[in-house]
Amino acid sequence: MELKTKINAEDGKQDLVITREFDLPLELLFKAYVEPELIEQWMGTKVLKLENRKHGSWQFETSDKQGNVVFRANGTIHTFIPNEKIIRTFEMEHASFGVQLEILKFEKLTGQTSKIGIHTIYESVTLRDQLLQLPFAQGINMAHNRLQEILN
Repeated sequence: MELKTKINAEDGKQDLVITREFDLPLELLFKAYVEPELIEQWMGTKVLKLENRKHGSWQFETSDKQGNVVFRANGTIHTFIPNEKIIRTFEMEHASFGVQLEILKFEKLTGQTSKIGIHTIYESVTLRDQLLQLPFAQGINMAHNRLQEILN
């Protein structure tokens, strides 16, 4: 089965580009990335902090059924333009991937469809390739599928 979320990772480069079209109006797609209640639903993670503004910060955390933290990530928001663009850093705690720079661009396709483009830049090709060894593509595709289902 073909994944709806596309990942373009060129050999020898330290970045990747993720794209996905949604059957959602632009404003609703943007809300899914900036409203804690929606993020928690489609990402399956708890939003500990989310300051949607220039120089704001964010922190997400996921725990297992026993309450053990299995994932924690955080970063700083550098650009926040509603319904258009978010530029932020992304760092997974206790992971070897280092800090990443994410440029999220939101695009209106029609009145009822929209697209997200996420350009992620890693410190090195090696770090990017380490992440791609994980089931990263399947994971983000599943999350985007949940986003589409929840907002429908």
